[in-house]
Amino acid sequence: MSQTVGANAFREEEENAAELKIGDEFLKAKCLMNCEVAILLEHRCEQLKHMSEDVMNQVPQVFEKSLQYVKRFSRFSNQEAVKQVREVLSRYGLTEFELAVLGNFCPENAAEAIAAVPTLKTKGRGLDEETIQKLLDELAMIKKFQL
Repeated sequence: MSQTVGANAFREEEENAAELKIGDEFLKAKCLMNCEVAILLEHRCEQLKHMSEDVMNQVPQVFEKSLQYVKRFSRFSNQEAVKQVREVLSRYGLTEFELAVLGNFCPENAAEAIAAVPTLKTKGRGLDEETIQKLLDELAMIKKFQL
């Protein structure tokens, strides 16, 4: 039993999102923002509706609930805005994880962004508070003018 507790403690120390220690599998994975998931689920929902002849059994309830969830927490609603957000965030050399967190959270200022994603302040990245604020201002403009 003590081996299990020790292994779990080691695992907790090993993985720490604040330091971007999130596991090799996760670092290599493509992270999606809620708005991107919403677009994918909406597309799949339309496919399911067209494929199913039984109107009552078209889309599973868990699928509908997932779609409702990501739509509710999506900060961007149209495909063009979503594309612009990913392009803006990608220009700043963010990891997939950082990109997804900032795209989902849309902090208003650099302090909020750093609190949500502490790795933004990692030395040598060239992301000072002014640069982070510029990035956030670009996101705010996209959000403001999306159709």
